[in-house]
Amino acid sequence: MATHARPVERTDALRQAAAAAGELVAALSALAPAVAGEGLPAESISQSFFRVREGELSDQQAALHGVLVVHRGLDDLCEAPLSGSDLALEAAGMRQAVLDLTGAEPGAAPDSVPPVAVPEPAAGAALETVWSARWLIGHQVHVLFNVCAAVAVADATRHLRHGDGDAALLRLADATVYVRGFPAAMTHASTVPADYYMAAIRHTMAPPSVDVPLSGRQHRGYKLFRAAMKDLLSVVPDSYEQLAARAPELAEARGALLEADIVDGERHVTLAYSMVHLHRSIAQKPEGPDNAVAELRHMRHRRAAKYASLIRFGDHYIADAVAGLSHS
Repeated sequence: MATHARPVERTDALRQAAAAAGELVAALSALAPAVAGEGLPAESISQSFFRVREGELSDQQAALHGVLVVHRGLDDLCEAPLSGSDLALEAAGMRQAVLDLTGAEPGAAPDSVPPVAVPEPAAGAALETVWSARWLIGHQVHVLFNVCAAVAVADATRHLRHGDGDAALLRLADATVYVRGFPAAMTHASTVPADYYMAAIRHTMAPPSVDVPLSGRQHRGYKLFRAAMKDLLSVVPDSYEQLAARAPELAEARGALLEADIVDGERHVTLAYSMVHLHRSIAQKPEGPDNAVAELRHMRHRRAAKYASLIRFGDHYIADAVAGLSHS
């Protein structure tokens, strides 16, 4: 029946993309093999858990490892029940990462892309194995987006300092693609049954399974992104109205990035609720007043208050409330 055409087309397109990423991995590997990441020391419990490492890499090595993350992500997306909107956002972030890491020009001519044989789906693994792997794969895509976004924002800030507004606009647009992909990648990681997450995954991220509870504060890539955002706003601290009066395109580009950052915070709240409901965060102290959802909601509100005057449709109710609390 025609009603089944779209899911089939979606899966075929994802398999084509995964196969193309595999071809790119092979081409980059031919230049130099991947670094054995497990041989590098982990700088945090989080890095160890999510199989993430940091190290000095050549441009070729950085491209190879980034495309490896994209390849694994695309391969898993062939089966992950991600919504179409999130799929589009995550795929856009993956495409931008490949462009940034390889230095390729967007919109390459089809004739320049080698033909790719589309593999048949692999024999099904146990669902529990797929779910556990997906939790890691989605987080690795998220880490890739964090690092790429931090670089893009830092590039934009540098261009602004040097007076190159056009280059800054391009990199702000690239950064926005990544930040819109943040919640999509996290949702990808979380497309596992909540009951399975609570029973089989959550306890592995807290003592005694690990020395200290895993927390988003341990993700160095995300901290780099937050530092880059802070630096950007030190260069363009003007209100939306002030910036729009002298540089309307920059005001819109900055606003799009900040809106995406707020939405990332908002979606983290709802995602946490869908996974843990009203349970406390594994990283929260027992005497704390909030649960995971409330803590994330406070983070969203602080971010929205900070950006209220910097975007066209700022959350001034929250900004006024936060300002009142800080002066009480």
